[in-house]
Amino acid sequence: MGRLRAGVLLAGFILSALLLMPAQAFALKFRLPLAKTLPNRYHRFLCKLIGIRVTTRGTPYEGGACLIAANHNSWLDIPVMASLQPSSFVARSDMAGWPFFGTLAKLQQTVFVERERRTRTAESRNEIHARIAGGDRLILFPEGTSSDGNRVLHFKSALMSVAQLAIVSGEADREDDLVVQPVSVAYVRLCGIPMGRQFRPYFAWYGDMELFPHLWEAFSLGPIEVVVEYHKPVTIREVGNRKALAAYCEERCREGVARALSGRPFVEPASETAEAGVPALARKAG
Repeated sequence: MGRLRAGVLLAGFILSALLLMPAQAFALKFRLPLAKTLPNRYHRFLCKLIGIRVTTRGTPYEGGACLIAANHNSWLDIPVMASLQPSSFVARSDMAGWPFFGTLAKLQQTVFVERERRTRTAESRNEIHARIAGGDRLILFPEGTSSDGNRVLHFKSALMSVAQLAIVSGEADREDDLVVQPVSVAYVRLCGIPMGRQFRPYFAWYGDMELFPHLWEAFSLGPIEVVVEYHKPVTIREVGNRKALAAYCEERCREGVARALSGRPFVEPASETAEAGVPALARKAG
């Protein structure tokens, strides 16, 4: 049954993507609103097809330009997060050349960055800023790679420098600080049962895993539940510098993942409590 399920889901995933690729390419070429909404609808469909149930906690920032900083477990993070809001991603440059998946990433208007070359950081930062200033919601994975799903890796601060650039508001011709919102993603249940450390790596994609064998294995195991938690958004002015901003986002994501994996109940933090935690973390990171 597992092989049958994997075969059906993999075929459905590939065929549905191939059917929608021309429509998305057309929408991008002629700058139609569909170019923003079609990927969101497709990822919602994909989550239903695969059997991913997403539970959200907290409140997504809707007050203007925002960069999402999230922990990275797997390729599954893409449909999970893109199903919640129209959004694009920041990915490493070599992904652009991947067969099939590179094309999908380009059609979703992914920003490709060369993480290994520090000389290109400013260029990548400016591109990310321009996209956000133009109204796009971008998702950055500051870990720079994916984990085994049981932990959050260290957040790199290089691309967090984008938060140092202000966003010009067309309404009042003023400059606003770019808001960064940490978002934690945790894979918590398999077939309705707590997933446990031994099963989580089956859905995480990390190390030197081959993608298609990993897809086959993940599709064969059954429906899963994912918890996505939106944490308090901040600006670089509030925390002090890009390293402090990366540390703040890392700590919030680590707390969110630990809370989801342990099954602890979520309680919306009081605003004054959240505010009080920012300077302390900034001092620690500095």
